[in-house]
Amino acid sequence: MVNGLPKQNRLCGQLHIAQLYKEGKRFTAWPLRVTYQPSEELTQVLVWAPKSLFKRAVQRNHLRRLMREAYRLHQDLLGDNHYRIAFNYMDKEEQPLAVIEKAICKSLKKISEQS
Repeated sequence: MVNGLPKQNRLCGQLHIAQLYKEGKRFTAWPLRVTYQPSEELTQVLVWAPKSLFKRAVQRNHLRRLMREAYRLHQDLLGDNHYRIAFNYMDKEEQPLAVIEKAICKSLKKISEQS
């Protein structure tokens, strides 16, 4: 199992992100809003914690780290299909890893079932 989330698996670039939010499908797995779109390339992930809810960068970085870790541990739930996925944190309070991990698992299962 991979012990990190390499740069090639991170969604970056304004065009790709704009296309994902414009054309992708959305659903909520509390405390996350998930936007996804099938991709022909590698699976790429964007994790986001809003500055409007968490003013301190330490809190935002901590939440992003937890979401990346939860995704990394359960990315095999997607199977062989490739997607562009954005995980947006929506709750006003920081949740523990177990809650975030449960939401990520639920969302990855839902994505793999819908394709």
